Amino acid sequence: MRHLTLAEFAEKHGHTKAAELLGLTQGGLSKAIRAGRHVTVACHDDGTYSAIERRPFPSQKSAA
Repeated sequence: MRHLTLAEFAEKHGHTKAAELLGLTQGGLSKAIRAGRHVTVACHDDGTYSAIERRPFPSQKSAA
């Protein structure tokens, strides 16, 4: 199993295909990268992909 950052994964596969592989929209993928979210994509031996976001605990909500 290999691990890539979300930005590396998108660069390797292209934003549209990367989003499709992870089950999200291209806009959502781009927004996550632009926002600097700490997402790691795991490339499994069977050819599937999964993504995990690292966030502080407890999560701090912004005052909106």
